[in-house]
Amino acid sequence: MVLIYMNGQDKSDQIKDWKICTDNNSDKLILRVEFPSGKFFNRPLDQCVIEPTLECKGNLLHNKKKDTFSVIEKAINYGNKYIVIKYPESDKPYIMESKDAQILNSPNFKDGEVFSYFTSVAKERLKFTSKHIAENIIRQLERIVPHSATALNAYCVGEVEKRTPKKHLIFPFGLNESQLKAVEAAFSSQISVIEGPPGTGKTQTILNIIANILINGNTVAIVSNNNDAVNNVYEKLEKVNLGYMIAKLGNKSNQENFFQQLIKKGNEDIQDVKDVEEIDELVQKLKKHLYLQNQVAKLRAEINELSVELSYLEKWRIEDRPDIKLIPLEKYKFSLRKIVDLMVFLDHQVKTKVSLKKKIQLLFNYKMIHTRFLNDFNERDNFIYSLQFMFYQRLLERKNKKVVSYENELKSQNFAELLEDLTQNSMGYLKNYLNETIPTDSINFELDNYKKLFNQFLKRYPILGSGSQSIINAIGQGTLIDYVIMDEASQQEIVSGILSAGCARNLIVVGDRKQLPHIEIKSDIESPSPVYDSRKMSFLDSVISCLNEKIPITLLKEHYRCHPKIIQFCNQQFYDNQLIPMTQDKGEQSLELITTSKGNHMRWNANQRELESILEVGVGEEAETSFIAPYNAQINLSKKYLSKGVSSSTIHKVQGKERDNIIFSTVLDNKKSSLSKMDFVDNPHLVNVAVSRAKHKFTLVTGNSVFLPYNQDIAALIRYIQYYADSDQIHESPVISAFDLLYEEYDKSLEKLKAKLDGKDSKFKSEQIIASILKELMLKDDFKLLHFHMHIKLSQLVKVDGNFTKREQEFQKRASCDFVFYYKVGKVPMAVLEVDGGYHDRPIQKERDSVKDSILEKVRIPILRLKTTDVKVSKKIEEFLLTTINMKS
Repeated sequence: MVLIYMNGQDKSDQIKDWKICTDNNSDKLILRVEFPSGKFFNRPLDQCVIEPTLECKGNLLHNKKKDTFSVIEKAINYGNKYIVIKYPESDKPYIMESKDAQILNSPNFKDGEVFSYFTSVAKERLKFTSKHIAENIIRQLERIVPHSATALNAYCVGEVEKRTPKKHLIFPFGLNESQLKAVEAAFSSQISVIEGPPGTGKTQTILNIIANILINGNTVAIVSNNNDAVNNVYEKLEKVNLGYMIAKLGNKSNQENFFQQLIKKGNEDIQDVKDVEEIDELVQKLKKHLYLQNQVAKLRAEINELSVELSYLEKWRIEDRPDIKLIPLEKYKFSLRKIVDLMVFLDHQVKTKVSLKKKIQLLFNYKMIHTRFLNDFNERDNFIYSLQFMFYQRLLERKNKKVVSYENELKSQNFAELLEDLTQNSMGYLKNYLNETIPTDSINFELDNYKKLFNQFLKRYPILGSGSQSIINAIGQGTLIDYVIMDEASQQEIVSGILSAGCARNLIVVGDRKQLPHIEIKSDIESPSPVYDSRKMSFLDSVISCLNEKIPITLLKEHYRCHPKIIQFCNQQFYDNQLIPMTQDKGEQSLELITTSKGNHMRWNANQRELESILEVGVGEEAETSFIAPYNAQINLSKKYLSKGVSSSTIHKVQGKERDNIIFSTVLDNKKSSLSKMDFVDNPHLVNVAVSRAKHKFTLVTGNSVFLPYNQDIAALIRYIQYYADSDQIHESPVISAFDLLYEEYDKSLEKLKAKLDGKDSKFKSEQIIASILKELMLKDDFKLLHFHMHIKLSQLVKVDGNFTKREQEFQKRASCDFVFYYKVGKVPMAVLEVDGGYHDRPIQKERDSVKDSILEKVRIPILRLKTTDVKVSKKIEEFLLTTINMKS
């Protein structure tokens, strides 16, 4: 019940209605009452009493009618009917009906240490960057609504709200297994991250998220500091006749263009569309099939890898050990595990003639009746090689059978038809929903009025597009968008990035930390925490570092752009083998290495010799080829040498793009002046972008031995190309790359055998200790480019050629190395570790050791010898490996 006193008298029962308004001349508050007779009476509000009258707690006004938020100084509620608002720095009172106003307590994040740091950095940039840009960002930071529901508040305080997952999801733009997970995760948390390596359908994932935002009646803004990223979303939506929902805002010029070319609402009515529950059923059916699709792709990648190793094994026999003959072993019916176990057994238990005990073991364990031939070293070599050959054949057969089985299952379950059914019905459902919910073009929105009518504007245009530096300027004052999707967030610096988080209830951050980061902006201001450091962190880095354990982070794994051999370099070198190549290798020449002649050819960040070398080899299909380099000087020079059909640009300008063929010129030479530029050129982000642009063929043009001594990313790329490219496009090496897949299984069998051996054997005990130490060392960042295998035959480590003496050539056929370290990418042997027991002091063994050392020295493979009595073993190994890795030869 409301009581009203006027002139000290209770007039409540005499009043028909009442309202609070302002005096037109003085802006003073007036109480206007209406009596049953129809007469009105005005009285200054300060001369009247309305009960109840309460001062509202809070400093943030939610205008429910406009769905906007604004900071206030004071709010008084009169009779639960009107709220009088006082804004900071204004004496004018504003009156709202209580039902349209909600007074909230504003969080203190704008006064907190983190936001204050960003504000200070923005103001500091007035000295370092464009004054116009810096002032614009400062204005937008001031306009950010200090609402506890914003993603910015969650980011600043490090606490994220969970979300109830969407009951129904649609996929009008198709999907794969990791894209499905990414869409589900995006709706499970207030902030989420999607890491999209090159060619993994990042835009497709964004489009599916947008579709699900729309069918839930929400609004979304797509932002980026890269116009191409936002335009890509525009183009894909326009292609399916959904461009009429997009408001292409951003800076003033973009806004003017948008309002001059407004697209009328479409009205595409789709018939016979499944309802959303039936679409749900389709998604559930497809989940198993999406998994099988990925298994097929993984198996194909494994088959490719096995086939390459098998080809190297055959090449090794033909070129290095023509004395070894392949013998048929089908009669033995060995399983894969038995094949490897038998190799290990023969290598370590049958040193000379086969004893009776060993014959019995061979009979019972391997069903081998005739074993006399193993007494002959040459026959034994033939048998072990044939076992190696059989291992690859059997494993290839097994994996090929699995591929056929999975493909038949997908075909029998009509996977392709189900996926098409899901896509078409999801698109139909989306379009029908929009037909019913998007209002007609009854309001004439213009540049001058759309912000005042922003609530209605969002209903008509629920998708906004903008640059991240202009999003707050582009929307209505105090408006919160339901979702903001920030693309290319690895290139987004933090201070302008938080503008997007400041106008969003939910934030989806999309990017790839393995590609080129943002350009650092100078600052002398220390951040309150390393996770917010605007100098070192991109917005993507910062969000992940700040909220790593509290938000879903989804990696898109399925890769659709590059030839498998091209993307597998990026996969091995940068993505920890998590990517799944969905393209197929049909034997194309996809990799090429052009090495210039010896000499220092770089002048003023350009290298004429590299361009001349390209012309000598040829560039293939010119119209489909792009030349890239780290420096503009090389790009400018290339235009004088390469035909106009070959496009040229720096690597930084091609991020987010793709080309059929890429030629990457590294420019640097061996001069000392190149050292200062090595970190810029031999940079993991730059190399990743350079390689992953190429769809069909990647060519590396580099100087002789410029990068190999530094063992960074270009060295890995060179080793990779040398291993996987066709032999006529690479130079020969005196060492043999690892048969990794065989050795991995060999190591397992070796460990199993040693566990059964006599514990008194100090040699084996020491090797087991060393193996344990090495496994720990390989986990350290310094050694992540390496792995090791045990007991590698010297003949499968070093090529036999004329550089070796007759004694060395014979020794190679019989000897092995205890531990061999390989580069993971390229599989090239890098160093050897030998464990020397007491018997190594004997003259015969000393001679053998010196022969082995001589062989390894000739092919420049460093060796570390450890005695079984040595102390501080781990430190010695670590120092040896670090020295070898960093050796500038």
